[in-house]
Amino acid sequence: MFLPTTAEELKKLGWDRPDVILVTGDSYIDSYFIGVSVIGKVLLHAGYSVGIIAQPDISSGSDIMRLGEPRLFWGVTGGSVDSMVANRTAIGKKRRRDDYTPGGINNRRPDRASVVYCNLIRKCFKDTRPIVLGGIEASLRRIAHYDFWSDSVRRSILFDARADYLLYGMAERSVVELAGCLRAGRDPRRIRGLCYISKELPADCLELAPFEAVARDADAFADMFHKFYRNNDPATAAPLAQKQDTRWLVQNPPALYLQGKDLDAVYGLDYERDLHPYYSRQGKVKALETIRFSITTHRGCYGECSYCAIGVHQGRAVRSRSRDSIVAEAQRMVRHPEFKGTIYDVGGPTANMYGIECRKMGGNGCCGDKRCLTPEICPSLGLDHGAQIALLEALRAIKGVRRVFVASGIRHDMVTADRRNGDAYLREMVRYHVSGQMKVAAEHSELHVLQKMGRPDCGSLLRFRTRFFALNREEGREQFLTYYLIAAHPGCTEKDMKALRSFATQKLKLLPEQVQVFTPTPSTYSTLMYRTEKDPFTGKSIFVEKSVKGRERQKSVIVPEKKKRSL
Repeated sequence: MFLPTTAEELKKLGWDRPDVILVTGDSYIDSYFIGVSVIGKVLLHAGYSVGIIAQPDISSGSDIMRLGEPRLFWGVTGGSVDSMVANRTAIGKKRRRDDYTPGGINNRRPDRASVVYCNLIRKCFKDTRPIVLGGIEASLRRIAHYDFWSDSVRRSILFDARADYLLYGMAERSVVELAGCLRAGRDPRRIRGLCYISKELPADCLELAPFEAVARDADAFADMFHKFYRNNDPATAAPLAQKQDTRWLVQNPPALYLQGKDLDAVYGLDYERDLHPYYSRQGKVKALETIRFSITTHRGCYGECSYCAIGVHQGRAVRSRSRDSIVAEAQRMVRHPEFKGTIYDVGGPTANMYGIECRKMGGNGCCGDKRCLTPEICPSLGLDHGAQIALLEALRAIKGVRRVFVASGIRHDMVTADRRNGDAYLREMVRYHVSGQMKVAAEHSELHVLQKMGRPDCGSLLRFRTRFFALNREEGREQFLTYYLIAAHPGCTEKDMKALRSFATQKLKLLPEQVQVFTPTPSTYSTLMYRTEKDPFTGKSIFVEKSVKGRERQKSVIVPEKKKRSL
C-alpha cells in the first residue's frame, strides 16, 4: 500500500491522524530507493500509522496542514539528494531539471529544504510535537560543516532548522526505537544514530573543537573533521560533542548495521514501485524510470573515495542481502503489471562489492589506519566475485526475466585483482549484463590527483580496458566503456587536465563527455581539502581551483563549451 498523503486516505484507513508525518523534498515514489519511503514502511511494519507530505507548498500552510498534527513526531528530509546539490550546479547556477519532481521542472524543492520545512511546520503548528531530521542532507550536515554555496562553515543543521532530534545514516533501527520512546514518554537521548542539543557537555563524550574555532581556523576544522570521520564505525565510535553557541551538539555512536535477515526484511516490505496517484496527476517523475525495476543488492562501500560521502552515510563495511531475498524480489517484480522483462540494474554504491566481506572487520570494525582498496587492495578483503556471478545467473534463470543489466558503476581495480573469479565475472558481464556501455569511474589519469581522490592508478584501468574489449571480441559483442572524469578536484591544475586529455585520446582512444566539475559536498575529505587548501594526511599545501572561470576552464579542456549540454 501507499502511505496516505491526503485526509481522504486517512479516513479510508480509519485513522483520525497519523502517529508520524514524514515531510520530504522529493515527490512520493513508493520504493526502497527512496529513503523516506523506507522509513515510512519500516514504521508502518512496526505498528505505527504514518502519513507523508511530499514537496509541500512553502508559500502557505495548505499542504503541510492537510494531515493535521502527528501524535508522536514529524520526520523531515530534504530528499534523496542534498537540496543544494539538487538545486545548484558546481558553478552555482540554478538547475532547471529535477528528476524527483513531477514534470521534471525544478520548481518544488527549496534551497536548504530541511531548514525551510522545519520553519514551515513551526509556523503552522505552535508548540508542536518533536521535529526529527533525517536523510542525506541531515546526515552529512550534522556537525559544523563547510558549505560550498555560501563559502562558509555552517553550524549543525540541527541548530539552523531548530529541530529536536536528528537521525543520521541508515536510520531504520533508530527511528523505530525513537518512536517507541516517544510513545512511552521515555527520554530518547541515548539512542544510537541520534543527535540532539544539550545545555551541558555530557561526561562520556569526545569533545570536538567548538564551532567558532573551526569556522575561523582551517587547521582546527581539519582536526575536527578527522575526529568526526574516525568515529563513524558502530563497533568503535565514541559519542561526540561540539559546542555550537552556548549549547552542545551531541552525536551518539552510529546505529548498529542491519545485516542478514534484518537487512532482507527491510527490502522485503511491500513497496508499490510507483508514484503516488496524488502526485502522478502532476506529471511523470524521471527517477522512477530507472529505479522502478532495479534491485539493490547491498549497502556500504569499501572504496572511501575522498569526494564521496557514502562511507559517512552508509558505512565503510559492505552488508549484502541474501541471494534468496534478491531472487524473491525479482520474482515479485515479474508480477508487476508494468514489468516488460528487463531488470535495469542489479547493484549498489559499487555493483561488484556484493558478497565480498572483510575477514577482519567482524565485531572489530574497520581499520582506522588504512583504506581497504588504496593504495592497494587489502588481502583481508577476501576478494572473490563468485557470489555475484551466482546471483546474476539465478536472476537470469527466473521465468519472465529476459534481460538483467548492471548499470551501477563497478570498481575495475577489484575485477583485475580478483585472480579467482575476476575474469569470469567480466565475461559474465560482457555476455549478459552490459546494456551497450559499461560505466567505469576513471576520474583522472595523473597519479598525484588520483591519490588525493583516493583512487587507484591507471594501470588497473588499462588492464581492465584491454580485457573488456578482448572479451567482447571473443563473445561477438560490440560494447563500449563510458568513463567518468572529474575536473577541478583539489590538487588538479589545468596542466593536469591537459595531461588527462592526452591520456584519454592516446590510451582510451576517445575523449569522454562524462566530465563533472568537482562539487564540495559536506562531510568528505575532498571538501576538507577544498576548504583548507591542504592535503589532510600530510599537511602540505595543495593547489585548489576556486574561481568559477577556472573550474569551467578545467572542464572545457575535455568538453569544449559548445558540447556542454543544458542542465
